[in-house]
Amino acid sequence: AAQLSPARLKSFRQDGFLVLEHFFTPEECDSMRKQIQGIIAEMEVPLHCRTEFSTKEGEQLQAQGSSDYFLTSGDKIRFFFEKGVLDERGNFLIPKERSVSKIGHALHAHDPIFKQITHSPKVQELGRKLGLERPVVVQSMYIFKVRPQPAPLATVTPHQDATFLHTEPLGRVMGFWIALEDATQENGCLWFIPGSHTNGITRRMVRAASGASTCVEFVGSEPTYDDSQFIPVPISKGGLILIHGEVVHKSELNSSELSRHVFTFHIMEAKDTSWSKDNWLQPTPELPFPLLYT
Repeated sequence: AAQLSPARLKSFRQDGFLVLEHFFTPEECDSMRKQIQGIIAEMEVPLHCRTEFSTKEGEQLQAQGSSDYFLTSGDKIRFFFEKGVLDERGNFLIPKERSVSKIGHALHAHDPIFKQITHSPKVQELGRKLGLERPVVVQSMYIFKVRPQPAPLATVTPHQDATFLHTEPLGRVMGFWIALEDATQENGCLWFIPGSHTNGITRRMVRAASGASTCVEFVGSEPTYDDSQFIPVPISKGGLILIHGEVVHKSELNSSELSRHVFTFHIMEAKDTSWSKDNWLQPTPELPFPLLYT
């Protein structure tokens, strides 16, 4: 495993992110990609994407179906599509492997390959070097970042992960972001504002009260960030980026012909930490957050 020297640990504490090149082997990356191909081959389009609604009431039902599908995805393997890739009956307008935007949020628990990667000895060793005493895995996602067709170019706006995964106290959530292909400025690598993880958060996404028209709502607002403060962080296949829960980051559109597949998971230091009851994602009796250490 890549050595986490005291100097690199210090740089993580200072910047709020850390790049560990070649943390995973090309073979490990390929095994994840191959596994996802199989999962997509067997994928059934979710019901709310397959129902044709012509009435206002029907549209509301569809929106409700879509939000329930999202809210109950924390302990399942579920599919989230790019816009405009399905017709109203749920048939694909483009090849289905190019239609999925992400798969979430429990690959780490239900798929043997992703479980093995998430709990791999080198990840556990990294957790220990980071001083994590009781890290639990809260969610995982496989993100495709393909150039959409026809091309409503997808950017991920600047955000902090703790906006979505809130804890008391803050500073207990960390993302592990694994590049399964080279991530470059052309195909949508991450950009960070170094040191932006020390000012808390200004916006939270919370579960909306039942009966609300949306399933989640935002409290507070994202400040306007100065574009010139972001630095691009390209990384090669197999590289790992550690992401502090409060560091501000984004990704630009993928303007290349290449995809940019990523497997990412978030862990929380569970010792002396409470997970917010307002987070969209909640542990369930079927899947309490599993301990990273095995």
